[in-house]
Amino acid sequence: MADSEALGFEHMGLDPRLLQAVADLGWSRPTLIQEKAIPLALEGKDLLARARTGSGKTAAYAIPMLQLLLHKKATGPVVEQAVRGLVLVPTKELARQAQSMIHRLAAYCARDVRVANVSAAEDSASQRAVLMEKPDVVVGTPSRILSHVQQDSLKLQDSLELLVVDEADLLLSFGFEEELKSLLCHLPRIYQAFLMSATFNEDVQTLKELVLHNPVTLKLQESQLPGPEQLQQFQVVCETEEDKFLLLYALLKLSLIRGKSLLFVNTLERSYRLRLFLEQFSIPSCVLNGELPLRSRCHIISQFNQGFYDCVIATDAEVLGALAKGKRRGRGSKGDKASDPEAGVARGIDFHHVSAVLNFDLPPTPDAYIHRAGRTARANNSGIVLTFVLPTEQSHLCKIEELLRGEGEAPILLPYQFRMEEIEGFRYRCRDAMRSVTKQAIREARLKEIKEELLHSEKLKTYFEDNPRDLQLLRHDLPLHPAVVKPHLGNVPDYLVPAALRGLVRPHKRRKKLSSCRKAKKVKTQNPLRSFKHRGKKPRPAATPS
Repeated sequence: MADSEALGFEHMGLDPRLLQAVADLGWSRPTLIQEKAIPLALEGKDLLARARTGSGKTAAYAIPMLQLLLHKKATGPVVEQAVRGLVLVPTKELARQAQSMIHRLAAYCARDVRVANVSAAEDSASQRAVLMEKPDVVVGTPSRILSHVQQDSLKLQDSLELLVVDEADLLLSFGFEEELKSLLCHLPRIYQAFLMSATFNEDVQTLKELVLHNPVTLKLQESQLPGPEQLQQFQVVCETEEDKFLLLYALLKLSLIRGKSLLFVNTLERSYRLRLFLEQFSIPSCVLNGELPLRSRCHIISQFNQGFYDCVIATDAEVLGALAKGKRRGRGSKGDKASDPEAGVARGIDFHHVSAVLNFDLPPTPDAYIHRAGRTARANNSGIVLTFVLPTEQSHLCKIEELLRGEGEAPILLPYQFRMEEIEGFRYRCRDAMRSVTKQAIREARLKEIKEELLHSEKLKTYFEDNPRDLQLLRHDLPLHPAVVKPHLGNVPDYLVPAALRGLVRPHKRRKKLSSCRKAKKVKTQNPLRSFKHRGKKPRPAATPS
């Protein structure tokens, strides 16, 4: 038993090519979920596994899936090429991420195992062409998979051997119940199945009854979030909505929170209000908008990972996709009607090196809090979570905290030690910025992004070539009520910075460039010889004292 507890990848009987890929990824030993799940999966058992976000769940099912496929091809009789593995995920972004991880693990056996993501391409014809080649593993959302099955471009009845349902607790809340039930009718009677989830709720129990056969349940004895030595969690009580904006301005503009940040709000309209507010102070940020195409959203995530932005504003999966059971997908809140129900950010999306998660709006459920907080402190990195809470929301936050901690344990959400009176000098600036961010300005900002998508759309290129007048009108359609940016708000006068914070404040990145320019100008004025030489004139000799 002691040996099994210290089980490493090299002791699991894995193919040497998989071990080489694991070594290239820098994984010296398996995580807890991988250590427990992989041996059971290789024995052919169905699994119901709960493990927190960022704990290595994807590799926990991908490694045994690849191993079983490789073993069958190496030792079994020669059989016709067919789809033998199916991975179901709730969002397109998660499908892309799962495919990427499987590709990396199959780096040394790419000829033997092929993987296709049918949620990636927007064109269903190109997806059908990929499926005609009969890849070994197919990744996608239930709706996309079912569509291809009904069109006979994907056949699973006679060949499927492995079914994986990743982020199982989200699938039904995203409204995929009908698609799942229909899809199960097209699967063989016998197959091995894995259900991976960050939480066990009623939806997961429903899926368990639908999909699994005598499963082994792995309810690992680990907290759903990293410990306090890795993840620090704070709450700060803001008396009014205005105080939330004021505090956020101080945290970001005075660089009190450093590194990359994720800001979570509860509606898409709030996302744009927050972005336009930060824009008033020359704080660059971007909105991850479910109304935009998948490629654009992935481009935003890529830009964030590459350091073009230090701040991304998003709604979480609970807001974009959480619908009551029985309701059809796509019916969100009034402000988010067009949001893609398969586009979620709170869980699983691969944001790199996030230092802080700021819950500008209180998470609606404990699960939403867990999956927001799971974007930081991943692997061995540290991180902080700061939740802004109004006095009327404190009872709801207490319920969330009670569900997060065990009985008799110390509080998880510590009070954030910050004296609001020290930043009162910035309040008039915040009020000025908030007045500029009107409903009309928010609408114009959303329309501007959609207009950019239309102008750069490959599908509309032929249309605009045939209708140049429409292209010209679209390009010259200026916003009527844009948010007016006042340049002076981008600078922070030294006299406004509280004395206690002056030693901590670092200049903003944009100000760094400005200060270097000023420094260059200063050097020029202090060296008249250089300035005259540049103009081709000689300096006048200095007067000598008599």
